[in-house]
Amino acid sequence: MSLWMLDTKIAGHVIKGDRPEIIDRLVSLPITDIVVSSVTEGELLYGLAKRGYPRTLSERVRQFLLRVDVLPWDRAAARSYGDLRAACEAKGAALAPLDMMIAAHAVAFDAVLVTRDRAFTRIAESLKTDDWTDQKLK
Repeated sequence: MSLWMLDTKIAGHVIKGDRPEIIDRLVSLPITDIVVSSVTEGELLYGLAKRGYPRTLSERVRQFLLRVDVLPWDRAAARSYGDLRAACEAKGAALAPLDMMIAAHAVAFDAVLVTRDRAFTRIAESLKTDDWTDQKLK
């Protein structure tokens, strides 16, 4: 069994339903294999807060978070973060702080990070990524 951790942008596409290729890939997998980081949950909730909690979008986010496992940030994730950030700094690679946390969370759980952001592919060999929007790779 592989875990697939959706990054915040991919989760947003799932919630909006605006990328059929992402939805097609998502429904081809057992829902128990789909996870998000609690960091992504926080980013989604922040997005709602800054928009004043619009009813329809708030309900879509709520339903999404009920259907996927939200992995808590724990000591394993924190350890992974320390190691990953140090390795990235040594290579001269960088990510935004929350992206670094999500990447570390994926590494800690040995999950494949589903992302469109190419910056993730340059940071460490320990991070496995997959772009569900890149049809040439499928």
